[in-house]
Amino acid sequence: MEKLLLADDDMDDRLFFQDAVEELSLSINLVTVCDGVELMELLLNNQEQLPDALFLDLNMPRKSGYECLSEIKLSDTLKSIPVVIFSTSLDPEIVNKLYDNGAHYYIRKPGDFNVLKKVIYEATVLLGQNSSDQPDRVDFIIHS
Repeated sequence: MEKLLLADDDMDDRLFFQDAVEELSLSINLVTVCDGVELMELLLNNQEQLPDALFLDLNMPRKSGYECLSEIKLSDTLKSIPVVIFSTSLDPEIVNKLYDNGAHYYIRKPGDFNVLKKVIYEATVLLGQNSSDQPDRVDFIIHS
């Protein structure tokens, strides 16, 4: 994993995520966007430099994470990007729907910085091992 993209409308969450990535001392280039419209514009306008993985918040203004995931998975150019859902809720029905729509992993946003580092690290390792295939449903949620 060299290029990560985070789409999250909460500036504090973006900074928290960025700090965690920096503390992991991995050679990762992190780019952040603040909503789904900005995310899709970035992906569609930079198709020759797509991220190795996308961490996607669900509840964003202008275009939600659900809409972005659907658009990404319907696009021949973008569908190979592994998408890690990064959200505060953990509704089983929504989690199942996201898995069915092609997300690779689901992380419930932790409030603790060390836990955040742990789940980001775990997601990047798992994706590095097998980024092209969606895991079995039982392995979909990365627990903090």
